[in-house]
Amino acid sequence: MSNETWLLPEGIEEVLPPRAAFLEAKRRAILDLYHGWGYEFVIPPLIEYLESLLTGTGDDLDLQTFKLTDQLNGRMMGVRADMTPQVARIDAHQLRRKTPTRLCYMGTVLHTRPQGFDASRAPLQIGLELYGHSGVESDVEVFQLMVETLRTCGVNDVYFDMGHVGIYRGLVNQAGLDALQETALFDALQRKAKPEIQDMLSEFKIDVAVRDMLLSLADLNGSDDILIRMEKVLAKASAEVKRAISELKNIAAAIKRRIPDVSLHYDLAELRGYHYHTGVVFAAFASGKGSAIAQGGRYDGIGKIFGNARPATGFSTDLKTLLAFNQEQMVQPAGIFAPADDDELLQQAIAKSRSEGERVIVELPGQTGDGKALACDRRFVKAKGQWSIKPV
Repeated sequence: MSNETWLLPEGIEEVLPPRAAFLEAKRRAILDLYHGWGYEFVIPPLIEYLESLLTGTGDDLDLQTFKLTDQLNGRMMGVRADMTPQVARIDAHQLRRKTPTRLCYMGTVLHTRPQGFDASRAPLQIGLELYGHSGVESDVEVFQLMVETLRTCGVNDVYFDMGHVGIYRGLVNQAGLDALQETALFDALQRKAKPEIQDMLSEFKIDVAVRDMLLSLADLNGSDDILIRMEKVLAKASAEVKRAISELKNIAAAIKRRIPDVSLHYDLAELRGYHYHTGVVFAAFASGKGSAIAQGGRYDGIGKIFGNARPATGFSTDLKTLLAFNQEQMVQPAGIFAPADDDELLQQAIAKSRSEGERVIVELPGQTGDGKALACDRRFVKAKGQWSIKPV
């Protein structure tokens, strides 16, 4: 029988050199980017009680969460599948600020099943949240930082999908649909199954004008002309819907002013995170990848269960996914090879080189392989009582 103890679970991977060093360098660059915009870094726990972990997130995250029993008190715990609810809890319960609060995070999350073909079950989630401001400006800031994150990771061939859950939600309210009808229509709309949507709406016995507007959502997708078209098609919509349309247009216009070369696509049937989001939603797509590589939007009121409901907007992505698109060469950095010698002057020279950012590898007595085998392109050489660095 072959020894398979080295095998990892499906969808769980390890990151080896030099890729691990490359990933860490990008992680630092991204966190520095966020710091420059005023975002404070937080580290939520890997595991916590289930009711806190899943607050306000809907069934999707529940199904993705590994669950176990706390042996100290018998309560159910979960391994985080998404850090966003945790950061919302930190803002609402721990920080409790009155001013706008900018928080960012990075860490491994765990999924019960991969989200898409050949996806990891242990993504390295990175993202940010902005709490305490309900205006267009905060949504635009978050979108800008999503774009900057992608560019920092070398992902440039990208287009962005935008929608607004308030449009669908407002039409559902206008139609007077119950929860079961809303869920069934939502599912069909996500698949853009027009014949099914048409049959369903006919059975609901709702106002003809509202029925036609709900049916039109499946076709309201495309570039800038959609922003003009949707106002005409949804002219008989409620004030709630018209506010959402106006908000979507204002956000899109502000984004284009800030990022003139951005490629925006609009889809009013795109209801990603519908039970979680409350306003604009957006996602980034890259050539060759069918699913979104980054996504976010507005989710006001998530902190209510923690005693402090605040406006909120943010985005998240998987750093490992982003770096798969990066074309940079992942090369092991060259180093300096030092002999196994306790000479005080050598030790001082090694310490000085390391303090200057150099990678110094000290020979181990009896080791196999020389400095070149350890990716060193220089070495310490002693001449006339002095140590200097020479090419290998």
